[in-house]
Amino acid sequence: MEHFLKIDMDTYKPLREIVFTTMREAIVNGDFKPGQRLMEVQLAEQMGVSRTPVREAIRKLELEGLVIMVPRKGAYVAGLSSEDVKEVLEIRAVLEGLAASLAAKNAGEEEVSTLREIVDKFKQAASDQDVVKLIHFDSEFHDVMYRASKNKKLIQLISSLREQVQRFRVAYFTKIKNTEILIAEHNELLEAIANNDSEKARIVAETHIATTERLITSIEDRSKSE
Repeated sequence: MEHFLKIDMDTYKPLREIVFTTMREAIVNGDFKPGQRLMEVQLAEQMGVSRTPVREAIRKLELEGLVIMVPRKGAYVAGLSSEDVKEVLEIRAVLEGLAASLAAKNAGEEEVSTLREIVDKFKQAASDQDVVKLIHFDSEFHDVMYRASKNKKLIQLISSLREQVQRFRVAYFTKIKNTEILIAEHNELLEAIANNDSEKARIVAETHIATTERLITSIEDRSKSE
């Protein structure tokens, strides 16, 4: 069985929820590739469950936009179109800028210290060319910043984009070679927050998302030309 389809039966959650969560994580984390066909029988066998919870999971994933149904062909993992990237990152830039601005006003010493530690770990992961850790520490850096904003409604709004943002994060960290610009922007954002410079934090955060969009777009352009 594929390691990423191993499900945890030692839980009180309903089986259909466990199957759904497992499949969604496999898509978000890039284990299931865009355009890959999802075959009920095969997935059920790999997870050791009946076809019913797999079928229900595929329907829910379709509603979330992670799966598309092709008439007379079946279910496929939804791709990442340029329009998807543009729309999601336009929204994220605004929310991220606000979160950074508020974090610069509200972050405590412990949160700033945590951000510094994450920046150092991100640098080491880049030096080691450890893609898994790069993805993890990039996600953790932004999560800590969101919490430091102390705005629960804002955190909820950002969280609603988590799955789609994670797919973008996986897409570019598995393909880009030069992470220096991301390291520099993390450092600049950290210092703005540490110095309580809310306006600079907002500008750097928005620029950081623009960099992300540019990197993803360049990856897509190279893929099309190959």
